[in-house]
Amino acid sequence: MTTGMTGATPGMPPGHDGYGAGPGTPAHDGHGPGTGTQAHGWHGQGAGTQAPGWHGQGAGTQAPGEYGAGPGTAVGAPGVAAQKVVGAPQGHFAPTEVERELAAASAGGDQEAVLDVLARTRLYVLVPRMHADVPDWTAPLPTFRDPASRRTCVPVLTPGLLPPWHPEWVFRAVDLGELARSWPYDARRLAVNHGTAFAVLLDAGPRRSKAWQRADARSGAAREGRLLTDAAGPLHGPLAHGLALGAHLAVNNGIVWNRLGAVYRDYATDRARLRSPWGIQHRADLRDRLDSLMKYRLVGRVQEGVLRARHTLALRLERPPTRAEWTEAVERAFAARDAGDRAEAHRALHRFTRYEDRFRADGVLAPDRRIDTLAAFDLGRAVNVVRLALSARLSDPLGAEQDVLRLSEPARRAYSSWADFSLGYALARLVHGDEADGTPGEESLYQWSLAQHRILTQDPASPYRNIPWS
Repeated sequence: MTTGMTGATPGMPPGHDGYGAGPGTPAHDGHGPGTGTQAHGWHGQGAGTQAPGWHGQGAGTQAPGEYGAGPGTAVGAPGVAAQKVVGAPQGHFAPTEVERELAAASAGGDQEAVLDVLARTRLYVLVPRMHADVPDWTAPLPTFRDPASRRTCVPVLTPGLLPPWHPEWVFRAVDLGELARSWPYDARRLAVNHGTAFAVLLDAGPRRSKAWQRADARSGAAREGRLLTDAAGPLHGPLAHGLALGAHLAVNNGIVWNRLGAVYRDYATDRARLRSPWGIQHRADLRDRLDSLMKYRLVGRVQEGVLRARHTLALRLERPPTRAEWTEAVERAFAARDAGDRAEAHRALHRFTRYEDRFRADGVLAPDRRIDTLAAFDLGRAVNVVRLALSARLSDPLGAEQDVLRLSEPARRAYSSWADFSLGYALARLVHGDEADGTPGEESLYQWSLAQHRILTQDPASPYRNIPWS
């Protein structure tokens, strides 16, 4: 394997991740251009496929600072700015943690370390949308001839170096194991981030495939449960605030939280997620679903009614009600409902009490505080539905940005801080969990939700630490 940073060439653990469209239905995961059309800078593949500036493949086509590849990309608040890393050319900053890890591993000359970094992240290959939309067919891996090495290469990108959204070009996520299994017979190199300041060129072929598969097996999968920030994305202001509402799912799935771009997870996966469980196949479906989420109609009318009963009682008593007083208020509020709603209300009350007590014991909820709404769950999922729709080409960047901007106002009406918002999201996820109380599955979901809350409220790089709530 040949590694080394090259300068730009000229030119829930298993668990619910909240994708579900309604209470009790969260999914488990964790959420063509035509002949002659130019595909903006895609590795200089020849006339008809190169579009200016995606990777600076032609003289003068690389915009300063694009994708963290030029000076001026270190922006943002302390703990959020792009970081200079060992191995990167002077003046270049890594867009995300993935590129920082790759640069460090490559600079150290450790071949196993480079493979381990690549095995822990999603790698992306460009696919014409007309090919990606063909049912039950997977486009072959793209190739290009690298003028420097004169070798045929397969180009892949790490998450921080994806180019801007394009209506007719999409991305497929791959891993090292899949690359080894479907490797083109004539390709001799894997070109990671080719043409950027964070490029790595790896020897490929049959003799290397076993090493790739071993690294893939060691990693288990792309790493999830981590906070990834794009240093070139919005870090402050209204758009960053709106995107941060979806940070729980971003952390859960190990994707960048502050990006409206070419892909969310994977084009095919994102289209499938919209269809099921969200039932979104057209733009009209998207508008209806976002409207419901913005008004938090999907988080559960019974659960919201139980919390509202306590909130109303607390205002009248001018003190926190006891468990008995809350239970009585819920019984009155649901007296005219059917037996199913009454049983669901009592189960919700029990779970609210259980999890709030656990939050207090773990030091994330003050003794005199309570959670009055689960709105965060719908608002957070709305951000990710917007991002799924953008990836699936059911929306465009301007429309997606406008949708995200609309979410901050209802969030601020419902909560007074990022910490409150985060606990509201965590509580909703737990209350709607399928596992019975006290089982290993329930405990795993609780610990996972608590860990995400702590990442977002304690990590110095978290948007919850760097973006004012109001």
